[in-house]
This record gives sequence, C-alpha cells and structure tokens, in this order.
Amino acid sequence: MTEHAYIHIPFCIRKCKYCAFVSGFDIKNKDIYINSLLKEIKSNYKNEELKTLYIGGGTPSLLDFKDIEKLLSQFNYCQSAEITLETNPETVEAEKFKGYKDIGINRISLGVQTFNDKILKLIGRNHSEQTIYKAVDIIKNAGFNNISIDLIYGLINQDLDLLNTDIDKSLKLDIVHISTYGLKIEENSYFAKHTPKNLPDDELQAKMFLQICEKLKENGFEHYEISNFSKPDYNSKHNCAYWKNKNYYGFGVNASGYESNIRYKNLSDFEEYIKNPLKKEEETILSKENILEEEIFLGLRLKKGINIKNINEKFKINFIKNYGEIIKKYSRYNLLELKNDNLKLTEKGILLSNEILCEFIN
Repeated sequence: MTEHAYIHIPFCIRKCKYCAFVSGFDIKNKDIYINSLLKEIKSNYKNEELKTLYIGGGTPSLLDFKDIEKLLSQFNYCQSAEITLETNPETVEAEKFKGYKDIGINRISLGVQTFNDKILKLIGRNHSEQTIYKAVDIIKNAGFNNISIDLIYGLINQDLDLLNTDIDKSLKLDIVHISTYGLKIEENSYFAKHTPKNLPDDELQAKMFLQICEKLKENGFEHYEISNFSKPDYNSKHNCAYWKNKNYYGFGVNASGYESNIRYKNLSDFEEYIKNPLKKEEETILSKENILEEEIFLGLRLKKGINIKNINEKFKINFIKNYGEIIKKYSRYNLLELKNDNLKLTEKGILLSNEILCEFIN
C-alpha cells in the first residue's frame, strides 16, 4: 500500500545559482502542466488514504490556491494527514495563504537559506531579510502553526559569526522546524559552471554543522535526522516516510517514486512530460538485497538509527554477522554506536555519514 505522495511543481521566478532541480519554467505554462499532472494522478493513484502529501518544486506557491485545490481534490486522506506546501518568501500573499489553509494545506516549508542580503544576492535568491519576516507573519496570520524553514550553510563569504546570526534570526521567528543543508556544487547548477570563490572549506563546514546542532538543541529542537531539527511532535512526517523506506507516489516532471519494490523517475524533459505524463524515464526493480541496503542507508540518516532486531526479522538475516566488521571499524572511532539492538551514527559520525553509509552497500 502507498500512503504518501509527492507532487513536483517546476515553476520559479528565477532559478537559484545552486539549484540543480528541474525547475525555473515559466508560470504561463501552468494550466497545461496541471492538466498533465491530473492525467498522471488519475491513471496511477489507487485511492489509498494518504498519510502525507508534499507539494515541492520549484516554487509551488506561484500557483493560486484554486490550482492547488484541483490537485488536492484527487486524493483521499487519513484524518491526521500532513499536507505540505513549499514556498519562497517573495511569493507569500495574505489572500493566497488563507486560501491554502482553507483547502487543507496544514504545513508550510519556507525557503529562507540565509538572512544575509549580500549572500542572498550572490546565490541568486529573489528575497531579502525583511521579506522573510513579512512572509512568516503572513503565514502565521493565515492560521498555520506548522512552519518549517530551510537554511543553507557553507555559503559564499560565510563564517561562523554570520552563520550564528542566521541561527539566532531563525530562532526569533518562533517556528517549529528547521532544515539545514551544507552547500554542495551540484551538476547542472549555475555554480557547477561558474564555481564561486570564498566558499568555506570542509573543516569550516564541519564546524558550522556542529554549531547548528549545539545551538538548536540548546533551544529545544530535536535533531531527528542528519539535516533536520524540530520541536517535539513536529518532525516532517513526509520526509520520515522516505527515511523509513516507505512506498510513495511521485507525480510531475522529474518526480521520483517508490511502489511495490520499483523505484522510478518520471520524464525530466518538460515538453516530453506534457506530451506523455504516464511515461517513465527510469524504472528499477529492487531485489531483496537492494531493499535491505536502502533500509540501512536511509534508516541510519535518522538520529535514532535502525533497530537490528527488526531488520533481522524482516529480512531473515544475521545483521551482526553480515556487518559486524563495519560496525567495529567505526565504533572504534566513536562514529557508530550500537546499544540495545539499536545502531546509529554519533554526532561525530554524521560528519562522515556519506563514507560510512556507503560501506553498507555492496
């Protein structure tokens, strides 16, 4: 059964310099795109009650609430469903967000990235620090209390003091969720072709990450996943479904999904998707071994880690026999911790998570 869904909205006012997503398309194409989305949803959705729906992009808030309502109306929902909409500060308008609340959106994810106006310009963002405060006020006044923001660290000219200022200003927003991501130069982004100068090195990025962890925990945030922090009971249910390796629908251009042991990706070419929204660009049938590896890889992203007993029962294996040497290797340096059948990355281990997690994949 598939109880989670993602919808990709690829429209943006302007593409950010670090962005490698399929996005940036002209909002004038929204009607024809929504029609293709509706065809895909009607063809593939099997009428399950969704526990989460995430509308991401791009900038989904470029769409009017009536456009979003067309999409929401295609699904059944459980009573406690989490329905998230991504937005950017410069697109937040009072009437539109009241409309979003009325049609059932109950969680907002706001792309802040930094409060520093100079850095915002350098990375190609369209908003300013003051726009952030105005946007949060509008979102709260529309009735939303489940608000998340994204921050990026390791940005151009950023040091620990500037990062500390971003954290302080984030805390003053009085929100319940903060996602933090280290800047990576992604292939197909503007920065991949025009590498910026004055980026923090790996050592400084590591110090930035540890500073984020320390300060947010001091202020009542739970560090529940490598890049995510929340107040109690405000974890992102949708993203947790990914990390727990649950099935989910992926609707829209370049969207990915996971159903019945098949991982798939939709067409990444906008025009081709419009012509044939039912065609897949990639489909991979996962073996039992593949699923086990993904369960470990994704589960170890969660701060609480994975339960070895549950994995042994689910996959009929001896986890310690299969992975004991890897566990010993990294436990020796306090990078992994095994306690009461629970294996997790330490805070120090999170800094080397990519290297460690890859060892669990053959």
